[in-house]
Amino acid sequence: MRARLPFAVAELFMFVLKQGWAALFGGLLLIAMLATDRLWNDGWPIARYDALLIYALVLQGLFLVFRLESWAEARVILLFHITGTAMEIFKVNAGSWAYPGDGLFKLWGVPLFSGFMYASVGSFMARVIRLFDMRFAPYPPFAATVALAVAIYVNFFAHHYLPDIRIALFAATVLLYARTRIWFHIGLNRYWMPLPLAAFLSSGFLWLAENIGTMTRIWLYTGQSAGEMVSFAKMGSWYLLLYVSFVTVTLVLRDALSPEPYTPPLTESLAKQGPRSEA
Repeated sequence: MRARLPFAVAELFMFVLKQGWAALFGGLLLIAMLATDRLWNDGWPIARYDALLIYALVLQGLFLVFRLESWAEARVILLFHITGTAMEIFKVNAGSWAYPGDGLFKLWGVPLFSGFMYASVGSFMARVIRLFDMRFAPYPPFAATVALAVAIYVNFFAHHYLPDIRIALFAATVLLYARTRIWFHIGLNRYWMPLPLAAFLSSGFLWLAENIGTMTRIWLYTGQSAGEMVSFAKMGSWYLLLYVSFVTVTLVLRDALSPEPYTPPLTESLAKQGPRSEA
């Protein structure tokens, strides 16, 4: 199929296909949300949230059995589950949003399934780095990236009691990562994208996924009814949260980071030149 397509179209086709494969865990969770919304009966002996938890656990097990994820990536996903669930518990009890359904496996009003929604972001990041053979260069000092991620995460809690500093955090992400490019492979060709631009585009897709979550009544924001569109302002929250997610991934997967500008290997450069004609 790629051989029959124009080069630019074939590259875009492969880019979308590999992105979709990287997002397999999250995509399967969204399918389960849509399916249970259509099919679930409140009179059934198991609650919808509990069924989704069992589904997510089985899915995670299958990903490891069939080596769709490595154990190192599974450790990243566990970190996401812990940090995501902690924030969910706080936000729900602060009145930001709620999980309206019943469930046996709920902790302070938060179904344990919810942690897998954050874990799916971690799964995507770990898999996309591997599938595209990504390199992040020049990468800022690692300690500075961790400090910014901690400040973003803390602000999600602290802005309920202190002034919200997200505008300063937006500026900090651009300043810190302004020079960082994401280098990635599609076939034999390597491309790059500024990291802040990639985070912005990803936040848009997460906003769409959030609309599926509220449309299927998995959770609802305060004052929101099912089917009502999530505010575009939530893209800003996801944009910031993606930096927390990315740094969490780099705590385990550090090989893709380089403090120096990236230079493609010589063999890659020669491959792009094609065969030389003989005199």
